[in-house]
Amino acid sequence: MKRLFFSIVMMVALGAMVLTSCNGNEPVDEPTVTESDELKGEIADVRTLNAYTTYKLTAPLIIKDGGELNIPAGTVIKAQKGFDKYILVLQGGKINVNGTADKPVVMTSGESSPATEDWGGLIVNGRAPLAGEGTATTEINSDYEYGGSNAADNSGVITYLKLEYTGARNSADVEHNGLTLNGVGSGTRIENVYIPNGADDGIEFFGGSVSVKNLLVVNSDDDMFDMTYGWNGTLENCYGVWQTGFASSESDPSGVEADGNFDGNFPEHTGQSDFTIRNMTVDLNSTDLNNVLKVRRGAKATIINALVKGSGTVKTSGAVVDMTDSKGNGNIASNISITNALTSEPPATATKFGDDAYQNIVVGGNNNGCDSSIFGWTGYKF
Repeated sequence: MKRLFFSIVMMVALGAMVLTSCNGNEPVDEPTVTESDELKGEIADVRTLNAYTTYKLTAPLIIKDGGELNIPAGTVIKAQKGFDKYILVLQGGKINVNGTADKPVVMTSGESSPATEDWGGLIVNGRAPLAGEGTATTEINSDYEYGGSNAADNSGVITYLKLEYTGARNSADVEHNGLTLNGVGSGTRIENVYIPNGADDGIEFFGGSVSVKNLLVVNSDDDMFDMTYGWNGTLENCYGVWQTGFASSESDPSGVEADGNFDGNFPEHTGQSDFTIRNMTVDLNSTDLNNVLKVRRGAKATIINALVKGSGTVKTSGAVVDMTDSKGNGNIASNISITNALTSEPPATATKFGDDAYQNIVVGGNNNGCDSSIFGWTGYKF
């Protein structure tokens, strides 16, 4: 009986010691979980970043076939300076940028004085068709293929993303954009993207069927919105701005530059670009935009409720709508409505059609363009 009583007392005492430790009167060693803040290399499985860690992009980050990168709301990624600092999603890989209006995901330069061309940007390769129904290789690295036969291919979700100071270049012909979509399928969802102070183009579609909604591009060095190689998706609610004093380094920047096939070298290809832009504003407050809309090389454009405004100027060699090109004019079945509200003098040439008859292109009316209030989450001041 004494032995039983002693055992009970000892158990109570031990319990008290445990409770005392748990109450903080004695230190308790907790396991420490650490995560590298460096992003580089390959992701072949599923990786989820931590929104409380500021990441450093120090080399190419490649999401491989079967890999998946999840980026939670509020995550910040700062890239080291250089052409080889970029994020690339390969065919079969997925990226999920899960930003919110209150906590967007930010991909930006890590330089103390950030500038255009500091780093590469974001590239997504899918398996959706291209003009000619073949495949191609990524401009910045020919080891990686895109294109195929799955128009509904899914490369993930990108929503509430800021892409800043992108467009690093290796040469005049090998350069990044802000967001590059290579053969990306319609199963991919892309909404609410802000791309300021980048080169070459704000966004470029190389074929594919993906659609993009709510896109703001500010001070892109070349084209605001570029599409080629058979893209057949929809760009809805897009706003492009050149601010007062901005100067492009390019010879032929446009608001929209659209090619039906790659570089105009394949007019015989099936599946030329046939896309829709709905609710677009080009806010031009600087000089020497080449064209507001350049649709050429077999591209068919349906552009609804477009507006160009501001005090800037279009080159005298350009136009509000230019359908001409030495490698083939734009498709005569294009249907375009744009209001010219530029206040600059002399006013921009309205249209350049060459010898073709474009029955469904109107420069005039009272279009409202894109509602700028949908970009409140970016912090940009219109």
